Amino acid sequence: QVQLAESGGGLVQAGGSLRLSCAASGFPFSSYAMGWYRQAPGKERELVARISSGGRTNYADSVKGRYTISRDNAKNTLYLQMNSLKPEDTAMYYCAAALTIVTMRQGYWGQGTQVTVSS
Repeated sequence: QVQLAESGGGLVQAGGSLRLSCAASGFPFSSYAMGWYRQAPGKERELVARISSGGRTNYADSVKGRYTISRDNAKNTLYLQMNSLKPEDTAMYYCAAALTIVTMRQGYWGQGTQVTVSS
């Protein structure tokens, strides 16, 4: 069974940092593109960052320069380092996997981890 398990969320003050992890299993992790999305209450799920199997990355403009997406293929784990956090970063953060970056939304999804940033 394909599993994507997010962890590392929590409550942090504005300006602080968190590192999210996504532990993957049940598929060839190193061959897949991976991504992070987030969804705030009452809002649509939005792209945060993506990384291809070859390590190419892209970011939402709202997080560029503050977030870093990375992967450790030996550990089948995806990471999202979040620095200089803002209250508007508060959301459920989801890990996703697909064979290509452009098909990410139609791929596999985790259950999410909550990030709350206080002002």
